[in-house]
Amino acid sequence: MTTGLFIPCYINQFYPQVAIATLELLKKIDVSFVYPANQTCCGQPMGNAGLEKYACGTSQLFVDNFHDFDRIVAPSASCVYHLRHHMDPSIDPAVKSKIQSNIFELCDFIYNHLNIKRLDAVFPHKVSVHHGCHGLRGLRIGHPSEVPGTGISPDTELLRGVKNIDLLPTRRTDECCGFGGTFAIEEDIISVRMGEDKLKDVMDSGASVITSSDMSCLMHLDGIIRRKRYPVSVMHVAEILNYNGGKL
Repeated sequence: MTTGLFIPCYINQFYPQVAIATLELLKKIDVSFVYPANQTCCGQPMGNAGLEKYACGTSQLFVDNFHDFDRIVAPSASCVYHLRHHMDPSIDPAVKSKIQSNIFELCDFIYNHLNIKRLDAVFPHKVSVHHGCHGLRGLRIGHPSEVPGTGISPDTELLRGVKNIDLLPTRRTDECCGFGGTFAIEEDIISVRMGEDKLKDVMDSGASVITSSDMSCLMHLDGIIRRKRYPVSVMHVAEILNYNGGKL
């Protein structure tokens, strides 16, 4: 099967180490893939802002780059959610359906679709896991705390197999971080307060690292951490799953 690797624009621009970790992780598990070099954005920022017409060219470029692949993998649940549920309606329905059925968030792809339950990684640090809203409530990867029952979160399960890691629970692992894309711009005071509450929960747990399958959540939290000088750092789950000891 042919696999296309989609790296979201904000990861490419601000967190290239996450792209590298994703690439190396796929190589580690022997997944052959292609990275279309002229890929850009999934179109989510324009869609979130209510400016869908400005995303038409971006959506078409994504289709041109990825429509021939049997499966598409991305280290961002929010971008995958956008592409599955909010692609430009002018895209050919058959092509759109194929893409929407075959695009996967990285941990979901590894754990549920490749059936790989353990990876060779070592991370001797105290870690808190944040389950972002798009992955948990949008893509239904895992089980939100407000719904009765139990469920498996692929990112957490893969992290459990990392050697020497100390996973520390928080009171609300899936409480929203406050980012929400354009929400952080339009409702900045509320957004920051939500992020501060989230980080207090993490620090109260004793964790020194907060991780997630969604770098957009971590980007928001990282901004607060830097401004407040909180004693915690952010790492995408791909970075931890590809880690083999040493200094952070």
